[in-house]
Amino acid sequence: MLKLTFICLLVSCAVAAQDTAALHTLQTVTIFSAKSNSVTPVQTLNGVALERMNSLSVADATRYFSGVQLKDYGGLGGLKTLNVHSMGSNHLGVFYDGIQLSNAQNGTVDLGRFSLDNIEQIDLYNAQKGVIFQPAKGFSSTASLYLQSRKPVFKADEQTHGKVSFKTGSFRLINPAVRLEQKLSDKVTAVASSEWTHGNGRYKFRYTNGTYDTTAIRNNSEIDAWRIEGGLYGQLKDSSTWNIKTYYYNSSRGLPGAIVNNVFQRSQHQWDRNFFVQSSFNKKIGNRYNMLLNAKYGHDYVRYRDPEIVTIDGILMNRFRQHEYYISSANQYKLTSFWDVVLSGDFQVNEMTAVNLDHFPIPTRYTTLAALASQLHFKRLDLQGSLLATIVNEDTKLYVAGKNYRAYTPTVIASWQPFTNPAFRVRSFYKNIFRMPTFNDLYYGTSGSPALKPEYTKQYDAGFSYTQQMPGLWEYLSIQVDGYYNNVTDKIIAAPGKSFRWMMQNIGKVDIYGLDAGIQTALHRIASVQTDFSLKYTYQRAMDMTTPGEVNYKDQIAYIPLHSGSFITHASWKNYDINYSFIYVGKRNSTGYEIPENYLKPWYTSDISLLTHFNYRKTLVKVSCEVNNLLNQYYDVVINYPMPGRYFRFSVSLNY
Repeated sequence: MLKLTFICLLVSCAVAAQDTAALHTLQTVTIFSAKSNSVTPVQTLNGVALERMNSLSVADATRYFSGVQLKDYGGLGGLKTLNVHSMGSNHLGVFYDGIQLSNAQNGTVDLGRFSLDNIEQIDLYNAQKGVIFQPAKGFSSTASLYLQSRKPVFKADEQTHGKVSFKTGSFRLINPAVRLEQKLSDKVTAVASSEWTHGNGRYKFRYTNGTYDTTAIRNNSEIDAWRIEGGLYGQLKDSSTWNIKTYYYNSSRGLPGAIVNNVFQRSQHQWDRNFFVQSSFNKKIGNRYNMLLNAKYGHDYVRYRDPEIVTIDGILMNRFRQHEYYISSANQYKLTSFWDVVLSGDFQVNEMTAVNLDHFPIPTRYTTLAALASQLHFKRLDLQGSLLATIVNEDTKLYVAGKNYRAYTPTVIASWQPFTNPAFRVRSFYKNIFRMPTFNDLYYGTSGSPALKPEYTKQYDAGFSYTQQMPGLWEYLSIQVDGYYNNVTDKIIAAPGKSFRWMMQNIGKVDIYGLDAGIQTALHRIASVQTDFSLKYTYQRAMDMTTPGEVNYKDQIAYIPLHSGSFITHASWKNYDINYSFIYVGKRNSTGYEIPENYLKPWYTSDISLLTHFNYRKTLVKVSCEVNNLLNQYYDVVINYPMPGRYFRFSVSLNY
């Protein structure tokens, strides 16, 4: 009944769109936005560029960034996490409208559950965002991914905007979505959006095991998921701004599992319910003081069923609940016209309970963050420095005692712009940071180890950005190059312990050397045709330095390719757009031992999409057709988790 109501809502909004919509036109934008003035390396996707990408979720779009590996377990509902500069997914901070998404249980955020339908901009920063006026959480990660949802914007005579879209395609995909924006007053606007994703996830794949070679069907990868979001945005008489946002996600999905020992059928299933409500308030007092207040409450529920494991209580059925409470205050004071200081303080509480999990201690983690930062901004030189104090106190109710941690980690950033035409900037940074062990690392079953220490990282980076407006045939040229070195100590890994039992241990050391390079350009319009291009390349040497003399000493760590890159080109003519993208990932190892048995072949995919738009009764209609993995290549991102071959997607949207 709920699904029927949702579809009826789509239809009613479409009818309203035909009657009340104002005329809209598309604007041409570059594929990647090059923030040449950023003091830290940043890559950005925004605007119409996101609509043109062959992507259903945020995870799919981030594949095109340099220096990243998207860990994708395949299918519509497969887990998707991002690894930046070989640091691991736990080191990436993911922020939604400026407030961090966290998961104390496993430390990762599934980017597959964030649809691009409600995302306006994606920014990926190495180290941290290039401004000091931010919550203390913004200083606490080795890399940061910022997701900005679409905010309502109205002209003076507008009151209502809306969008209704429908996607379908391979895997029996059904994906309707609706979005409504309303101007409540001159100072307050509201937005609500909802989306349903349904599919059976079945696709062909090729399986080879020695002399055994067959084509099979991927099973148990269905998904049924709902997303509902709402927001209020306001401005006070003194120009202070505020917003309140709610988010709810409910999914039921099969976990197809690994293809091992010629077993193709798995029966594990997972249910997720994620909810949060968050709010921000920004107030400027005079010409010198600026204040930012944030607050959030989040609740996550996970139910996991594995019929292949039978306990005394029956088949395995685990239930996990997390509660998160978060408040933050950031305060900026302008000492002079060129010198700013910021003091930020965050306090967060994470609680977790588990049902049917033996010896789970029911932990509560109290995290206090305090960041003191300063910035000197001259005409051509920017200098930033910050010191982050992290205090963690942990209580448990059963079995083991909680741990307390305290650390002080500095960051230094420098950026110099020797000339402005063309825009050329040289930048570098040093950052010392760490990540706390997750609740799973510490307490999960018999593999958790309460004695774990945090995983420390030292980051060094130097690079430049160059942007030049061009005469003649070429419109502009933008280049970004960064070389980096990361050193990880006390790396948390799973290793064999006593009685051949796997346990989490602090034994790893990793040295990572790398180079990120990107170039993008565009041609001036020729015969009504506008084109642009983007090429990105990454070199990464990530060596296991744990134990000199061991077989894997100085070997490349698991799943990190030496070479990878992407190419995107776009052309527009009148009301038509065509987009082509190519991704290449070089050879890798599946376990961190450079031996033939662990060799994973390089893989590459080509995607193409065709879009058109037109106005019908003052309603902007957009239609697109996508072909992904055009050459039908069979490949694994994670070994024994085959990815789909060629598949299709069609979409139509009404915008008013």
